Amino acid sequence: MDIVTVTNLTKTFGHGPRQVKALDGITLGVEKGKFTAIVGASGSGETTLLHCIGGLYRPDSGTVTVDGQDLASLTEEQLTVYRRRKIGFVFQGNHLVPELTVQENILFPLALDDARPDWDFFREITRLLGLTGKLDALPHTLSGGAQQCTAIARALMAKPALILADEPTGNLDSRTSQDVLSLMKVTGRKFAQTMVMITH
Repeated sequence: MDIVTVTNLTKTFGHGPRQVKALDGITLGVEKGKFTAIVGASGSGETTLLHCIGGLYRPDSGTVTVDGQDLASLTEEQLTVYRRRKIGFVFQGNHLVPELTVQENILFPLALDDARPDWDFFREITRLLGLTGKLDALPHTLSGGAQQCTAIARALMAKPALILADEPTGNLDSRTSQDVLSLMKVTGRKFAQTMVMITH
């Protein structure tokens, strides 16, 4: 069963001679509970596709349905709530809040939604991602791998239907990249998360 269905998606940026067609009739399905990688050369539209699935961009035409919800039917305010509750984002630049500790960063999306943390779940994902002893640390004191694991924990914490990862290991060395990818696969399986990852 597909949790994501994309049909005939198009998205164009710019006008006239500078117009760039990022997506041109893309159709795909993402099966629920699977780890799916979308591979392509830089500039071939994968990030645009991910942003359309995540509700960050509205496509020019076509449809995006996530967990039974047609995103085109949502207002901007509803899209904000959708992103907060249904989508976990992991970006190449981890976008951690520098003034917040690891624990505060992980819990930040829940705080925005005024939701109570599932502390058993919090302890489990931080243990699995090797963050148990780093919860009071600020992001700048962590290694690149630990920062990215914090971003993954933050994406998982709200128990979203879908995790979208855009080049999540692009800033890491090859060994750390493999470790982070392995952890993402393990957490995805363990918590029955659907993950879509962009990679080159």
